[in-house]
This record gives sequence, structure tokens and C-alpha cells, in this order.
Amino acid sequence: MRIDKVYNHDAMPNNGLITNSMLPQFKIDTKFDISSYLAERKALIEKALDNSIRIVYPENIYEAMRYSLLAGGKRLRPILCLASCELSGGTIEIAIPTACALEMIHTMSLIHDDLPAMDNDDYRRGKWTNHKVYGESIAILAGDALLSYAFEFVATQTKNVLPQQILQVIASLGRAVGAAGLVGGQVVDLASEGMSDVSEETLRFIHTHKTGSLLEACVISGAILASASQANLQRFSRYAQNIGLAFQIVDDILDITATTEELGKTAGKDIEAKKATYPGILGMEKSRIQAQRLLDNAKAELEVFGEKALPLMALADFIINRSN
Repeated sequence: MRIDKVYNHDAMPNNGLITNSMLPQFKIDTKFDISSYLAERKALIEKALDNSIRIVYPENIYEAMRYSLLAGGKRLRPILCLASCELSGGTIEIAIPTACALEMIHTMSLIHDDLPAMDNDDYRRGKWTNHKVYGESIAILAGDALLSYAFEFVATQTKNVLPQQILQVIASLGRAVGAAGLVGGQVVDLASEGMSDVSEETLRFIHTHKTGSLLEACVISGAILASASQANLQRFSRYAQNIGLAFQIVDDILDITATTEELGKTAGKDIEAKKATYPGILGMEKSRIQAQRLLDNAKAELEVFGEKALPLMALADFIINRSN
């Protein structure tokens, strides 16, 4: 597959990033419209992602990176970053490079997760997975390239933020994606496949590390960029830990209840791979109750912010009620 258009972000204003003057203004009130909010924020993120990578020699690796990065999706992780930054008094302009970097890291994890050595999936977001289009070797390298570029992007594109805050964000992202986070969760997940005696404690470790750690980094990094207080960072951390686990519980449920068309990836993969899941350990009803409890706990952490927290509260509701 070849993409003919060459994107040169160096030739664009602000390297293709978005400034405050280009942004829609949202009036936050009790009638907060999450659908409009998600659509507006997603459009901003899609534009920034499209401008973030240009195709140069060797073209196939940049095409592979763009193929998965621009394949769609909810863009929930970068939206969480923008929301926490704004709630903390920051702007979208200072957070958009980190938001893009978070989506690059997430995309890397999807490319690698779909590989035959991992979950061995053919579809992602309703399209052929990266290795099915470009081959396994290029898919691995595309994931590697996105991961390394994410850190470069934060370091070089973040403007009007103190250097120590940028370093703190980079450290947060590094921890979230490494052995102490996403990678560690994936290792235990793979080791647990086919085992009939996986405990709820082990399953919680898998989910909080494989999925929750990056979600937490999304929320925390936006707040760090906006100079949030330590007390508020702790509130955001607890909020994110709750929604991260709730997100994966809902994912476990959807793998059973949703179709391949609805999910955009192969349904029933968890059962086929004999993975440990919350419905498998707790049952469907108790899993739903647990997800709702986590949602309530997450929203309780934001009550101190009043109506300013409506976007993050609505995003928590969206995580529970999503259909894919």
C-alpha cells in the first residue's frame, strides 16, 4: 500500500499544530453535550495527527506509521489529556503535542498487540491490521518508530511550558509504557493465557497495567502541563485508575456481547485465547456492577472542581456506556 500525498509539517505554521485562535469555544453547563464535545475534540486531534508525520525516504516505514495512526478510533486518550489540562487551567495549545504522543504510543501498542506472536488478529478498527498490510517486520518497526517519535514530539513541539514539566511528562509516559506499566501487564496477560486458576488479583494487575497505566498517564500529563497542584494530581490519578479498570472491564464484556462489526476487531478473541476476563471470573452481572462502582468512585474524585469537571465526568460515563 502506498500513500501518494507527501505531508511536510515543517512547511506548515506551528509544524501543523493547533493554536487557541483556531479552537471552538465550549460553554460548560449542566446540559453538557458529550457527543459534540467528542466530535470537536476528535477533529482537532485528527488534524494534528495528520500533520505530525510526513512521508520521506524510506517511504514504507512512514506509510506504515501513518496507516495505523490515522486509522480512526475514538481518540479517547488524547481527549482525556486535553480535558485534564483545560480543567487545570491550561490550554489545548500546550497539551496537543502530548495528546498526539499519547495516541502514537497507543497505536504502537495496538500494532504490536495484533502481531502473530501476541494476539494474532487480522482486523483493527475495521481495517486490516498493520502486519497484514506491510508484513510483520515493518509492523514491528512501525510500532518502534511511533514509540520513539512520541517522546521526540513531546520534547520538540511542546511550547510555553517549563522544561521541568516537559521532563515530568516524558518520565510519566516512559513509566506508563514500560515494564512498570503496559509492557508488564502484557507479559502477565500472555503468561496467564490458558490458565484456569487466574485470580482476580492477577487479572486486576493485568488490566491496571496493560490498559490503566496509559490512561492514567493521559490524565496526569495534561494536568502536569497546566501546573496542577500535587493534591489535584493525586485526584486525577485516582480518577484515572478507576476509569482505566472500568474501561477494561467493559472491554471484557464487549468481547462477549458485541459483534466483530461493532468492535472493529475480531469478537470473541478472549474466549478463543482462553484469556482471564472479569466476566469469566465474576460473571457478567457482577462485572457490570464492578464497572459502575469504579465509575462512581472516579466521578467522586472530581466533585471538588464543580461544573468545570463536567467533561471528565462525561468521559467517564462514555467509557462505561460505549459499544466498542
